[in-house]
Amino acid sequence: MGKIKIAIAGLGGITQVMHLPILSKHRDAEITAICDTEYSKVKNLLRGKDFAKGYKDVDTMLAENADIDAVIIATRTDAHVETAVKCLDAGKHVLVEKPIARNAAETKKIVAAADRNKKLLMVGMNNRFRTDSILQRNFVKGKELGEIFYVKAGWLKQQSSNQKWFTEMEKAGGGVVMDNGIVMLDLGMWMLGFPEVKSVSSVNYRHNTKTVEDSNFTFVKFKNGSCLTIEVSWSFLRSGEFFYCNVFGTHGSATINPLRISKMIDQQVFDITPKNIKQAQAGYKNSFENEINYFIGAIKGTHELISTGREALAVIEVIDAAYKSAKAEKEIIFK
Repeated sequence: MGKIKIAIAGLGGITQVMHLPILSKHRDAEITAICDTEYSKVKNLLRGKDFAKGYKDVDTMLAENADIDAVIIATRTDAHVETAVKCLDAGKHVLVEKPIARNAAETKKIVAAADRNKKLLMVGMNNRFRTDSILQRNFVKGKELGEIFYVKAGWLKQQSSNQKWFTEMEKAGGGVVMDNGIVMLDLGMWMLGFPEVKSVSSVNYRHNTKTVEDSNFTFVKFKNGSCLTIEVSWSFLRSGEFFYCNVFGTHGSATINPLRISKMIDQQVFDITPKNIKQAQAGYKNSFENEINYFIGAIKGTHELISTGREALAVIEVIDAAYKSAKAEKEIIFK
C-alpha cells in the first residue's frame, strides 16, 4: 500500500496546530483535501500551497475525491454525527476528534455506520498515546500491579476553546465533562480494561458558566468490584494546569504525572519506574503523533486499531449517566 490519502473536515486550532503539521511531514500519508464551513480558513491554509484541494462542504469534497482513504473529523461537536456517517457511508475510514458525539444515541449511529461499511472508526483520545500513559498501561496489562481495583484521574485546566459554541449545551453537548472529563474517563476505563458499569454518581457546578458545567466530580462503580473517580474543572482557583491518572492494584500502583511505578516485593514497596522517559508537557505533541501513527498503521494493516468507536460508546454511556445523575441528584444504576 502506498501513501494513505487523508482529508480533514474542520480546520480549528487542533487541526492547525497538530493534525496538519504532523500529516504534512508523515512518510506514509498525504493530505488530499481540507474542508470547513468557514471557507476563509480553507483559503488561508491553502494560500501559497498546493498540498490539497479546499472545500466548504463535506459532500462536495467526498464527491470530487473518490481516492480519499480516510477522513479526520475535527468539526464542531454537533456536526460529528452527520459528518462521520457521510464519510463512513462513502467508504472512508474515520478518525473523529473527541468527543465522538454529544450523546450515546448519536454515537450509536456513527458506530453502526462503521460496522455496515466495514470501515475503521477511531476516536481521538490523545491522552492514551502519551508516553507515560502507554507505559502505565503496559504495567497494568502485564499484571505487574496485581488486580486493579481503583483508578483516580483528573484534569484541572482552562477550557480548551474560547469559541462561543464551546459553552453552549446544544452545540457542545456539555461543558468541562465533554472537554476534559470524557478523556479522563476514557483513560481510566482503558486502564481498567473496560469492565461492565454497575452505577454512576455525579455532581456538577456552574460557577462561571450558564448552560454547561465548569466543574464535575464523578464516581463510577463496575460489576467486577473496581471503581473510578474523575474530577475535572475549568474553574478551580489554583495556579497552572494539573493532569493526573493514579492506578491502584493489589501488588502496586502507578501514577502520572510524573510517572511513578511502585511495586510490593518481599513485603516492601519499591520504586520500579523506568528511567529516561519523556514526562508531562514534553509528551503533548508526541501523543498526537502517536495517535496519527496508530490510525495510519491500522489502515495499512500493521497493527490493530485502539481507541475504537465501541470503546467510545461505552464511555459516552457513562457520560450520559453522569449528566442524568447530576440533574436528578441520585446514583444511576445500569441494567
